[in-house]
Amino acid sequence: MADKFTIGVLTSGGDAPGMNAAIRAVVRTALANNMNVLGVMHGYEGLINGEFKSMGARDVGGILQRGGTVLLTSRSKRFMEPTGQREAIRKMNEAGMDALIVIGGEGSMNGAYALSQQGVKVIGIPGSIDNDIWGTNIAVGTDTAMNTIMDAVDKLRDTASSHQRAFLIETMGRNSGYLAVMAGIICGAEIVLIPETPVVKEEVAKAVEDAYRRGKTHAIIINAEGSDIRTTELAAMIDEMDLGFKTRMTILGHIQRGGSPTAYDRLLASRMGVKAVEALVEGTHGVMTGLRSKGIGFVPIADVINNKRKVNMEYYHMVKVLAR
Repeated sequence: MADKFTIGVLTSGGDAPGMNAAIRAVVRTALANNMNVLGVMHGYEGLINGEFKSMGARDVGGILQRGGTVLLTSRSKRFMEPTGQREAIRKMNEAGMDALIVIGGEGSMNGAYALSQQGVKVIGIPGSIDNDIWGTNIAVGTDTAMNTIMDAVDKLRDTASSHQRAFLIETMGRNSGYLAVMAGIICGAEIVLIPETPVVKEEVAKAVEDAYRRGKTHAIIINAEGSDIRTTELAAMIDEMDLGFKTRMTILGHIQRGGSPTAYDRLLASRMGVKAVEALVEGTHGVMTGLRSKGIGFVPIADVINNKRKVNMEYYHMVKVLAR
């Protein structure tokens, strides 16, 4: 094993549909290039503990359609400290690991950058349902999460119309309103609340009241979990003000993380996994794969962690226009 170039692959932070497709692509592309692959269990925590397993073509068979991650994932406080990083590098060296591919979100890319600064050859693959990673138009898992939200809101709208109610639906998005905004457009929400911009409670009340006065049979309000108004507070306010609709509240929670990845996410993850290995073959490292206008390219991990992805406010205003 020591005679061949050996790649480690791990998934870190929150899981996202499509991570398994990326793992599969990494393993099989590496094997096609006469490389060995070590799967790292439990993310950066497993890297510190040396939880490695050799992976072959059959080890990644039948995982393409599965949600979650077969390598499992965790958040590691120990890895945030220099001592934890040094121990991880030591374990990598003992195992003969020449490079590492990290699949995960913003925190995972910070970890990848820390390793790259200490001489480790690292490639990042963005995996996040929130789509809050700078440097790529969309991350692995976002499309599946959007389809999960759309399916849920479509079903809730059916019952909302039958009973003439306002439904408050909370999506994930502690720091990013991407899911909420996009759901607002594709699901026909009256108003969307996101962390990026403050919303006055009266504005929400007006949107609900206007919907009732225009003869709508329901009202859909989508609230990102990180907005400045809690969903429970909104529900109580609308009921108290007697705006025409009675309210019901649904918090989608972690259902947004699960499920079989969509065709789009499977393809995106596969393309990024192949590209990550090809980068190492060509001697490129310290970068993250990213979907840009010209296809899958690379962006320095330093740039990824030093920039913040922002919600396109044109989409935010589009929600209001289309709610008429």
